[in-house]
Amino acid sequence: MQANYVISPQLEEAVLIAEITKRPLLLKGEPGTGKTLLAKYISEKKEMQLFRWHVKSTSQAKEGLYFYDAVSRLNDSRFGDGDRDVHNIDNYIRMGPLGDAFLCEKPALVLIDEIDKADIEFPNDLLLELDQMEFFIPENQKWMRAKNRPLTIITSNNEKELPDAFLRRCIFHYIDFPDREMMQKIVEAHFPGIGSALLQTSLQTFYKLRHINDLRKKPSTSELIDWLHILLHQGAELQSMQRIPFIGSLIKNEEDLQHFASLFHVPANERN
Repeated sequence: MQANYVISPQLEEAVLIAEITKRPLLLKGEPGTGKTLLAKYISEKKEMQLFRWHVKSTSQAKEGLYFYDAVSRLNDSRFGDGDRDVHNIDNYIRMGPLGDAFLCEKPALVLIDEIDKADIEFPNDLLLELDQMEFFIPENQKWMRAKNRPLTIITSNNEKELPDAFLRRCIFHYIDFPDREMMQKIVEAHFPGIGSALLQTSLQTFYKLRHINDLRKKPSTSELIDWLHILLHQGAELQSMQRIPFIGSLIKNEEDLQHFASLFHVPANERN
């Protein structure tokens, strides 16, 4: 199981509401706050098969349902060796993540990750499928209906607003950035034997960085975990804000690095 995933009571309640209402759970929050990892955690905890749909800027809603391979059918009809019956269109249709979840004999979990990356119409194109749990395949004139309604988790990084009609059909939860107490639990889950001195000093340093005004990208939870992994591996020590080892694990662009260096008077040869 994803044993190092720490779930807050509020998030656990949101998952419960989604299960009771059978509506998709829409998660928003800063990148790196564990939105995507929640799906893996829930699927392992509840022993549900997980189907991942990673949305891209070019994604279309149909891709998550099914794909009709017309090119292969054409090639088989011209050059095929008889392995597939070209007259049976079903031989050339394969399911997408949502379609596969519909075919599951047991309740499954579907992750629609970063839905806000796609075109603004993408969420609206999924309204019927997510609401009625069915879709039509015109190529073979068949309806696909879910054998069991899957638990659906949808993540968004707020890159664009989602349509109201889509939002009405979702249970919404915003994952707040962890406070220091919660972050300590997260770190201890990842590094059970971490020393108290390093834990407290690293958290203090991390939150000081996050509180710097005008940073374009504040360091996230996942970056803190990466940074601590490097510190522990290298046996590095934290002494001051002017001497943060492996700062490139936390600050990810030149403008933020220069801003940090100017605030804490970091020498040019140590800005890495």
